[in-house]
Amino acid sequence: MTKPPTFEELLASARHSAIHLEMRDSYMTSDPDYVAWQAGTRSEDLTSNDASFQRWLSWVRDATNRGVEIRRARVFSVPESDYIKFEHHYSAANVEAGEKIRWLPRRRATDIAFPGNDFWVFDNELVLILHFTGDGESAEDRMEFSTDPKVLELCTSAFEAVWERAVPHEDYKISS
Repeated sequence: MTKPPTFEELLASARHSAIHLEMRDSYMTSDPDYVAWQAGTRSEDLTSNDASFQRWLSWVRDATNRGVEIRRARVFSVPESDYIKFEHHYSAANVEAGEKIRWLPRRRATDIAFPGNDFWVFDNELVLILHFTGDGESAEDRMEFSTDPKVLELCTSAFEAVWERAVPHEDYKISS
């Protein structure tokens, strides 16, 4: 049995595109950066001292420098959860690294057919399905792969429908 690829390997092997749809209002609230942000720290030093986040930005730069378009869309509730506010605050670094990010309030997504889980699609060929526990932590078996044409079609069509009506990161303002 072959070992499944890591996320780094998947992004490194992408030839033209990587799309990501997030649909939860919170993720991994045990993340030390989130805990510090929630306690009032808004310094960019949080992420500049976070080795895993810096590694992510490096992967994004490497992929986009070789012509891979990385797009992330987020569907979320309004008013935004603290975690969504946290993500919005730090997404500027992702955008600066080359990732394109858009935001879609959940009320504007009622007519979009969604898969049951967050996902990535690489080169319109492979779906990486992400599993989380009820409180937003990564599930033990967090990564599932699919090349099923029906799953691929559902994921790409949901992503594109969200992308079409979502607000670009630089234009989305968190509600007060």
